[in-house]
This record gives sequence, C-alpha cells and structure tokens, in this order.
Amino acid sequence: MKFLHAADIHLDSPLRGLDRYEGAPVDEIRSATRRALENLVALAIDEDVNFIILAGDLFDGDWPDFNTGLFFVRQMARLADRNISAYVVRGNHDAESKITRKLPWPRNVHFFSSRKPESLVVEGCDAVVHGQSYAGRDVKEDLAADYPSAIPGKINIGVLHTSLDGREGHASYAPTKLDVLRSRGYDYWALGHVHKREIVQREPLVVFPGNLQGRHIKETGDKGCQLVTLESGGLRAEHRPLDVFRWTGVTVDIEGAAGLEDVLESSASLFDKALAEADGRPVAVRVTLAGRGPAHQLLAARPETVRNQIRATAIERGRGAIWVEGIEIATGATVDIQAQKERNDPVGELLSQFDAANAGDNGLLSVLEAELQGLKQKLPAELVEAEDGVRLADATYLRRILGEAESQLATRLTAVGEDA
Repeated sequence: MKFLHAADIHLDSPLRGLDRYEGAPVDEIRSATRRALENLVALAIDEDVNFIILAGDLFDGDWPDFNTGLFFVRQMARLADRNISAYVVRGNHDAESKITRKLPWPRNVHFFSSRKPESLVVEGCDAVVHGQSYAGRDVKEDLAADYPSAIPGKINIGVLHTSLDGREGHASYAPTKLDVLRSRGYDYWALGHVHKREIVQREPLVVFPGNLQGRHIKETGDKGCQLVTLESGGLRAEHRPLDVFRWTGVTVDIEGAAGLEDVLESSASLFDKALAEADGRPVAVRVTLAGRGPAHQLLAARPETVRNQIRATAIERGRGAIWVEGIEIATGATVDIQAQKERNDPVGELLSQFDAANAGDNGLLSVLEAELQGLKQKLPAELVEAEDGVRLADATYLRRILGEAESQLATRLTAVGEDA
C-alpha cells in the first residue's frame, strides 16, 4: 500500500513580494500553485499509489470564479483514470461556510463531513481513513478528541487540519495534543495547517507535510508532500519536493570585504549556490548584508546604489532564473565611538543622547525623542528620508536600536558627513 499526504495547497493563491521589482516573473509564476498540484497528481500516477490525502486548505478561500474548481476537477479526473481516490478535509481557508460556489466532484473524491468525524474504508487495500472538515473558519474545539478508535485489522489513518499544541506563526485552530492523537490507536496522522514540514512523532507517525508551494519569503526551502509506504516494519514516510518556484534567504558577510566589488562577488557565489540547490527551479532570494568590515562605510552611505547593484548581479548570474525579493543592510564597522561623541556637531550630539538613554535612564527616552526633532533639521536629508533611514520620531525604532546604535550610527553618520 502507498499513498501521498499533502496539505495547504491554497490553489490559485498568488505568490507575494515579487511585483515591486523590474523583471519580476509575476506572470510566469502566477499559476505556481496549479503547477504544484499537477506535480502531485503526476507523482501519484508515477508511484501508482492507492490514494492521496489532502489535509485542509486545498483552496485559499472562496473562488473568484469557477475556474479554480474546474481545474481541481480536471486533476482529480486524471487520478480517477488510474483508480486513485482522494480523501480531503476542509481547513480554515476553505471551510464549508467560505466556499459559496459548488461543483459536482468526481466519484473518486471524498470530502469529509463537517458535522462529525467520518471513517471511510479504502477500496482495494486494508486501510481506513478518518477525518472531519471545518464547518467555519474559527474551529477552536479539539476535533481529534471525537475521532473514533482504530478499526482492528486495518491501517488506520487520521486526517486533521490543526495547530496541534501550537506552532509559531500559525493561528490556533482545532488545537489538540499528542496524547489525544495517540489515544485513537491510529497508524498515521496526516496533519495540515502548518506550512513548515515536520515529523512530529515517528511511532505512530504524526506528520505535517508543509505546504505544496511556497508563496512568500517566509516559506523558504523545498516544498512538497509525503510519500507513505507500508513495509514489513510498518509505515515509512519520505518527503518528495513538488514546488515549481522556490524562496530562499542568503547572508553576505562583509568581514574581509575591502569594497563593493568584494560584496558583489560574494553575492554572486551565493546566488549560484541558491540556483544549484533549487534543482532547476527559478528562485526568489532575500539578501542580508551582515558583519563588520571596511565595506560598511560605503554600504551605509549609499544603500540604494548597493541594493541596485546586487539586483543587477542577480540578473546577470541567474539569466532569468533568480530574482531579489529584498535586501537588508545590517552591517557595522569598528569605529572610535568616544571620538565621535566628542565631535562638536549634530553627529556628536546625537550619539551622546543615544548613549545616555542606553545607559538605562528610562526618563531620558522621552527627552531624547523630543530633542532629536530639533536635530532632524540639521541632518543630511538622505539620512532621514532613505528607505532604511533613521526614524527619529518613531519610539519603537529608537528602543529597538539602542543596544546597537553606537557603532551603527557612528559609522553611517561619519560616512554621510565625509561624502557630503
């Protein structure tokens, strides 16, 4: 017996974060979730599986038109031709109350009821699949607690869209605990909702396969499904990548970089590596410039020039297969902080104010905010108005950077002052 376990396909959901930049492949990847589903169906056919499981959020929400549903029907018809069934639960994004358009599903597709758990025996193999769909988006009760006990003599599989006992970055839906899952006596729990792949437990297998296609920079790495095989020792699960477009992050350490050319050379090497790891897929990359070194002065003084030269490097290295989603500059340099504080100009005064506030006098923060407004008029406009400029009126920003403000501001202010 073999089956595929996938979740969180979010069919026709757009990929986010690329349309801001020249040359971004918006049109080419608009259908990425469809292509990933096609890959899932192709894998099911190639592996000659008995069935597939879709553990919630097949759809991203109500369809804008019937084309989303019709595409799914066409893919399931391909499986029907090979006598492969599909067992589907609805999650928070495609709960019964959210999908207003309806289509007759192919006979090989089984959507679980949202009223109570159902148990469906798989024809042609000794397996039974237990599951329950969401009636509405906000399911706060423990659905798994009402799932029936395992049926003796069968391979029992539970399908559940859940946050389990909590996962970072994911809302709490149908929360439950491993003890509850174990108490059902099932051989495999096919979970959905968490977009990061995770084998929660191996005996019995409790698995989040992650989503089928990454949709933004927070969903990095290879995405796909689990191929589950019944062997003499029990069930074995292995990840199979199915995504058609990949997201990744790279960090360029500027230590040892003498100037911009060295930074661009390091970036190019990381772009080459990202492309190689994507195994022929196009890639969107977020670049972080980090570390301390001589190149920091240029990065701080001309951040937009640096960003655009890195983007140009990506275009040249990728030949149409790599795009820069964003660039963060978080570098620093060793400078004589005390000498900068003793300067008799706005730079020295600004650093002294930050130093006093950072010493722990909470009352100084509000005084600092007020006094900085006067300094704002004296500072170079490019320092205040740039994309990553110093936001002197933002208290949250001031609190966040107090711990690192001395080296960061001393180097950047000095660079801007020398270049003016």
